[in-house]
Amino acid sequence: MRDMMKEYVSILKFEKNLAENTLTSYQNDLLKFIVFAEQENVNDANQVTSKLINSFFSIQREIGISSTTSARYLSALKGFFNYLSANKYIEKNPTERLTSMRLSRKLPAVLSFHEVEKILNSPDLSTTLGARDKAILELFYSSGLRVSELINIKISDLFFEDEVIRVLGKGSKQRIVPIGRSAIKWVTNYLKFSRPQLEIKMKSKNMIFLNTRGTALSRMGVWKIVDKYSKQAGIQKEVHPHTFRHSFATHLLEGGADLRAVQEMLGHADISTTQIYTHIDRDYVKQMHKDFHPRG
Repeated sequence: MRDMMKEYVSILKFEKNLAENTLTSYQNDLLKFIVFAEQENVNDANQVTSKLINSFFSIQREIGISSTTSARYLSALKGFFNYLSANKYIEKNPTERLTSMRLSRKLPAVLSFHEVEKILNSPDLSTTLGARDKAILELFYSSGLRVSELINIKISDLFFEDEVIRVLGKGSKQRIVPIGRSAIKWVTNYLKFSRPQLEIKMKSKNMIFLNTRGTALSRMGVWKIVDKYSKQAGIQKEVHPHTFRHSFATHLLEGGADLRAVQEMLGHADISTTQIYTHIDRDYVKQMHKDFHPRG
């Protein structure tokens, strides 16, 4: 795919006469997707599916890209795969039915506390990976972390005596996040009994959450864990790691937490970003009224 991308960018340069900055932007956007595809063991353009592209955009939303950047990525991918299709490099165009509306940034569903509990209780604690996954899920719900924050936590970032952890957030900004007793219990259990089984010296370094190869879990690895236990728990909603973050914030605000305190915990630079959860809360209340009021 990399060679095809170079050919496509050359065509844009010499036939479309695009500005150098525009060409660089297209190349960077396409390369980001190609690297993602390669990480998923997809090296042939014919193997790229709309599902893979949707997964790519889901992870970009998780990272926090703007709707403008999302639209730019979509434009680059559509142009690239239209070119491959027109020149018979691929049999089927995976971007044919994708629309900017479908890939626009939107909040995932918010889980009820009962649904969260069902997911948290799904891992098999008698296994090494089950204990690890339990710790991950508990930490997600207890702290509202982003995936990128969770996979980069080091042992030296844990301050369990103070019931806090240190997190490196967006823009390389550090913040201190409170962590509940339940999460402390299960992360401690994982560190004591499971992590030593996964650890490989010189590979694992100081990272907390490890895969079966002894290296730090990837974003996609965490996504697969959340997806696995959500389905295992029988949750009908579409659940991603960010769903736990949204649920964390919404449940705090429903319980009466101060908006600025939640802003600090989530690491939002602007409180208007945090205020979206008050909208979720209102929508939830309206839905409850509609569902349960006798004249709703």
